Amino acid sequence: MEPASPCPAPLLPANDSYHGRNCSAGEGVYQDATPLSGKIVLAVFLALITLATVLSNAFVIATVYQTRKLHTPANYLIASLAVTDLLVSILVMPISSLYTVTGKWTLGQVVCDIWLSSDITCCTASILHLCVIALDRYWAITDAVEYSTKRTPKRAAGMIALVWVFAICISIPPLFWRQAKAEEASKCSVNTDHVLYTVYSTVGAFYFPTLLLIALYGRIYVEARSRILKQTPKKAGKRLTRAQLITDSPGSSSSVTSINSKAPEGPSETGSPVYMNQVKVKVSDALLEKKKLTAARERKATKTLGVILGAFIVCWLPFFIISLVLPICKDACWFHMAIFDFFNWLGYLNSLINPIIYTMSNEDFKQAFHKLIRFRCTS
Repeated sequence: MEPASPCPAPLLPANDSYHGRNCSAGEGVYQDATPLSGKIVLAVFLALITLATVLSNAFVIATVYQTRKLHTPANYLIASLAVTDLLVSILVMPISSLYTVTGKWTLGQVVCDIWLSSDITCCTASILHLCVIALDRYWAITDAVEYSTKRTPKRAAGMIALVWVFAICISIPPLFWRQAKAEEASKCSVNTDHVLYTVYSTVGAFYFPTLLLIALYGRIYVEARSRILKQTPKKAGKRLTRAQLITDSPGSSSSVTSINSKAPEGPSETGSPVYMNQVKVKVSDALLEKKKLTAARERKATKTLGVILGAFIVCWLPFFIISLVLPICKDACWFHMAIFDFFNWLGYLNSLINPIIYTMSNEDFKQAFHKLIRFRCTS
């Protein structure tokens, strides 16, 4: 696996050993000690992950395409993320599965260059899509009135274009450096001798987007919590001071509130003013229910932000730590290659988790998704 690339295949730098299982940045000899049964199990497992990633992202794309209600700029960004993750599952994961299982590159230099370029570009674009989705939600929450006029399909298309331009800028340099090592036909990796590129690629593809996501989701969380406090029914109840809510009957559409009001009839026997429960105030249940639902949605959205950010960091942080540290420490580094393989596929797994999180946390998506499944089953 090439540490300099945002999400390359499980290769080692030129002076490493692969599948000897005891790997370092020093000298080593290729030793494939994995039994055949273990390779078969691993191949089946990786194939299942790849297939699940293909199907989940394809369903998201089909759901957005066929459901007119989901034709909004925000959902276009989610659909674009699904397209990117689908490309990862089609162009990157199958070849990476073969490389992980066999430990040797047998597909030639041309396929190697195409695969490395697709790997770096698609994985970086997938990560950056999370940033533009977070930016879109941040602007929608903090500047709802003005941003509603700017939130157009054209703007969403522009954000998507910027994502791909930046991803391509990260993936292009290794193509020129790779030619210098074209004689190494048994391995396919990006040259890690360029430490500046390693820093540039890892910071641009992960560390900077991660800091941006944390900052954006932090602000979104604070704003969401503020809205929750404003939308709670207790806030509405304070307007009816000293009121007692009485429901006419089960399932009624309104509630009656009795308020103690001062009556102008004169003093009582004790000379104190007379209070009569004469004033009846009707409070719409629909308004109260709307506030409850709004508060519930904000709570759910707040929890979803934590899940999204947590899944992203868990999937990609281990890989990018190794990607940044290994080319720098060189001979001082030692690690087990199976761990490196695991971190690599943990990053790929984010392309499977993304469609699950973004669709299952959206009621419109879930309803449209269920309709699409029922339609496919009955047709």
